[in-house]
This record gives sequence, structure tokens and C-alpha cells, in this order.
Amino acid sequence: MASATPILSVSLRLPSSSVRVPNDVVQFSPFSRACSLKLSSSCNISGFAPILRLRRSALNSPSPNQPSSLTVVSVKGYKMKTHKASAKRFRVTGRGKIVRRRAGKQHLLAKKNTKRKLRLSKMHPVSRSDYDNVIGALPYLKVNRHAK
Repeated sequence: MASATPILSVSLRLPSSSVRVPNDVVQFSPFSRACSLKLSSSCNISGFAPILRLRRSALNSPSPNQPSSLTVVSVKGYKMKTHKASAKRFRVTGRGKIVRRRAGKQHLLAKKNTKRKLRLSKMHPVSRSDYDNVIGALPYLKVNRHAK
């Protein structure tokens, strides 16, 4: 099983506009759980002088005593979208089952008897074979897959 490695997007802000950054890769040591950083979507971290000290000669920074600002942006996953037409057609019961309405209760009701119309008014559980399709359309639905 492959382990997932977090990806960081790093941009370096320097005071001079004529600074050219070489296309080398800067390696950071992996964070341990004891000293991990708690970041929101983006955060400025200054005082990375020990990490950037090796790169200052290549960056031609005008003031070597002043630490440069390093911006770390955490990469978040794709936000899944809810299919709105499906959200209007399916509900979840208190036990976690997905239910839907029965078809045939919209028009031509004069020729249908009362018993049939009452039966068509009730909610009907979705078939287990259709659960994957409904959950794919509604990713944030609180479904109990093991409900009987």
C-alpha cells in the first residue's frame, strides 16, 4: 500500500524585483507529529534563516541580515459537488436508509383509484443496487450502508 505524501506549494517573496531564482529544488525535512505546523489555507512564516542561508548567495538578496518571508500554501483536495436534482428527489431516514417517491402521482389522477394514489404517495426505499449511484450524486449524504 503506497503512503500519501503531502504536497506543499512554496513561493518566496523578496524585496528586490530584479532577483532571479534558479530552477533548483529546495528540499525540506519532513515534519514529525511533535513539531507539525497547523496551517490554514495559507500562512506566512518568517525567520527561516537557517533554511534559506544556503540559498542567499544564489538569490542575491540585498540585505542578508533580514530574513526573507516564506509563504507556505497547503494543498487541499477537490471539493465534491452535490447533484442538485438528485438532492431534491432523495432523503435519508433516521436509520440511514435512502428513500424516494413513487412515480405516477403527477397527472392523470382521475382514472386512478384512491387506494392506488395512497400507495403512490408513500416514500419507497431505494434498492441496494442503486445506492452507489445515489451516493455518487450526493457525496455528503449521511447514509448507513449497513441498515436493513
